[in-house]
Amino acid sequence: MDDVEVLHEDAHLLALVKPAGLLSVPGRGPQNADCLSTRAQRRWPGALIVHRLDQATSGLLLMARSAAVQRALSSAFAERRVHKRYEALVHGRPSAATDADGWAEIDLPLIVDWPNRPRSKVDHASGKPSRTRWRLLAHNAATDTARLALEPVTGRSHQLRVHLLALGHPIVGDALYGAPDTAPRLMLHACALRFEHPVSGHTLDLRSDVPF
Repeated sequence: MDDVEVLHEDAHLLALVKPAGLLSVPGRGPQNADCLSTRAQRRWPGALIVHRLDQATSGLLLMARSAAVQRALSSAFAERRVHKRYEALVHGRPSAATDADGWAEIDLPLIVDWPNRPRSKVDHASGKPSRTRWRLLAHNAATDTARLALEPVTGRSHQLRVHLLALGHPIVGDALYGAPDTAPRLMLHACALRFEHPVSGHTLDLRSDVPF
């Protein structure tokens, strides 16, 4: 139960792979105590969470092994010095104007939908600026689903899920935002992180295989 997949480990930080369905940090109540951070702390006492993934999302998650490294990595995320990439399967085949490399952008402000928490929604009057870059990787005509590369420029709650819903192409298996389907999980995976190591200064380019 407590197995933790390790992609990178050194004296200062950890890069772990969170499975879909596991919380990043403990939730309310004893039934939600099991999470990636708690599992990691059993193996690396004192490890500190840096950022989170939705429970339904799988993929790369960083933990720091000191408060100083946690502060440095948190600042790197806040200042958008961490390059993040996800892959998703979505319903349909999105189309939009793209740049020379095939990337398009969703630029829609988001806000927490308080009466329907934990959902978020597009709100042009009160939402915070939110941007997602996306690129079509493949389309499966038989299932009418598309594989997308996603790069969140900002980091709002449920940003990728809400932006793709607004585009008219919800993520396959998204029980919170999408139409009911038979997928066993949310088809969204945090597959790559690139950033400057806060101690060595070397660039870390971490990649996790997409499990779907």
